[in-house]
Amino acid sequence: MRNASLLVDGRRLAPLLVTVSSWDRLRGMLGRKPLPPAMLLRPCTSVHGAWMRDPLDVALLDRDGRVLHTHLLRPWGMSPPRRGTVSVLEAPAGSFERWGLNVGAHVEVAGASEVTA
Repeated sequence: MRNASLLVDGRRLAPLLVTVSSWDRLRGMLGRKPLPPAMLLRPCTSVHGAWMRDPLDVALLDRDGRVLHTHLLRPWGMSPPRRGTVSVLEAPAGSFERWGLNVGAHVEVAGASEVTA
């Protein structure tokens, strides 16, 4: 995992974990207590909520970091695939509303550094 900051439309919003391996992507938010403020899974085209206890806000992003779709992922749910998705942003439910993150927003990663998670 890499530690970074989440920027949306140029605003620094939250600490961000960025996946760097297939194991990181497979695990995602599973078993993390407390949940991190945000996680970026890349490359990734969709996510699932198998074995999750908490709902998550999920945003599907294109190669330029534009939000193609957002939805609430409930435990045991699946995210719908969207053409053009290359990465997925996850956050605890309610985060996107607080941040004002909507379809069309531009997501960036700032200051990535290696961490163990």
